[in-house]
Amino acid sequence: MAATAVLFDLDDTLYPYVPCRDAALEAAHETARELGYEFDRDAFDEFYQTGRREVKRELSGTAATHERFIYFKRAVEEHTGEPRAGDALALGEAFWEGYLEEMALFPGAEATLETLQNEGIDVAVTTNLTTRIQLAKIEQLGLEDHIDLLLTSEETGREKPGSVMFTLPLARLNRRVSEAVMVGDNVGADIVGANAVGLETVLWNADPDEPLEGRRKPDHRIDAFGELTELVL
Repeated sequence: MAATAVLFDLDDTLYPYVPCRDAALEAAHETARELGYEFDRDAFDEFYQTGRREVKRELSGTAATHERFIYFKRAVEEHTGEPRAGDALALGEAFWEGYLEEMALFPGAEATLETLQNEGIDVAVTTNLTTRIQLAKIEQLGLEDHIDLLLTSEETGREKPGSVMFTLPLARLNRRVSEAVMVGDNVGADIVGANAVGLETVLWNADPDEPLEGRRKPDHRIDAFGELTELVL
């Protein structure tokens, strides 16, 4: 393969998601107790999940379905019967502050991006979620100088696996599908969506037990980030 552009997912592809989520929830729990909510951790997790479930049910397929400020807004309203906008705002800010502080790239990610850049290969990040927080993640990870384009589902109005999440970054980079590669961890969003528009696909950091067949089967599967350069150069 001689790629001229590589599209990357962001969350759990360029950095590990779970440690960031756990740190974020712990930070939000501490803030909740400071605000006077007498939650132990289990009770706080249920409080959070109450808001999350409601948002996922009502806003599925939109960027807003991932927005923690909305989760906390709904959770506070459900728990107290009142808007309490200040509480919801404080909890959302604590969540994202804790999340960002925990972020670190996967081993080999920065070196791989630098290699692609040095070889003249365009790098785009195409990601579900709202633009503001994804911009903050890019800045926190120090990726601004390593990517040519960031596209969020908030900008397009469609979540991956929607085709626009793959075709639009290529159009903006003036690259053809035949010369580009999609790298991601989520089979349903990244691989199925990219396969559908004819992109070559690379699965990384995915559940090793997930069955893969048909449109769900990637062209390549890697076990370490550094293996990517061997595929695309």
